[in-house]
Amino acid sequence: LEYSKDAYLVVVTNPIDAMVYTSYKVSGLPKNKVIGMAGVLDSARYRSFLADAIGVSPKDVNAIVMGIHGDYMLPLVRLANVCGIPITELLPKDEIDAIVKRTQNGGAEIVAHLKTGSAYYTPAAAAVEMAKAIIFDEKRVLPCAAYLEGEFGISGYFLGVPVVIGKNGVEKILQFKLTEEEQSLLKLSVEKVKEQVASVNKILGW
Repeated sequence: LEYSKDAYLVVVTNPIDAMVYTSYKVSGLPKNKVIGMAGVLDSARYRSFLADAIGVSPKDVNAIVMGIHGDYMLPLVRLANVCGIPITELLPKDEIDAIVKRTQNGGAEIVAHLKTGSAYYTPAAAAVEMAKAIIFDEKRVLPCAAYLEGEFGISGYFLGVPVVIGKNGVEKILQFKLTEEEQSLLKLSVEKVKEQVASVNKILGW
């Protein structure tokens, strides 16, 4: 920031939801200029797994993952579709449940395959997608870790939610009504983020 006063931060480091919060506090940048990458990555995996199961291109699958990046993320089944056709019409419940679980454990699956290190290609592609949206003012709707101030009933934390990304970074958080079950799962996600943030705060002496 000493040399780039107008910088935007796209945070990739795990645990993302805590590290993007830390980056926001340390940098002093406004909330719209600090964004966590995880939701783009998680949603890409979710769409890919659904596409494989249905036998279609991931380009034709619309699906979103909200919440924390990790075991308590929330792949939204209700909103997932193939060109408008709900996935619940195309796959049996047990197969959908297995895909949701696989999405939640996607990072661990990659690590197990690699043996050493972690995922790198898709996180890099996701970060580039976010950077392009800012640079070219694309107004992309992407699931990213954004700072919440009352949206979805959450305040004071970064969490994966659908946002509009353009030349001003996070330009808008798209809110919509969650079911009771989804709201409950999102609340559990927030509790896990709070635990991460508390750990970071303790390490930094905040």
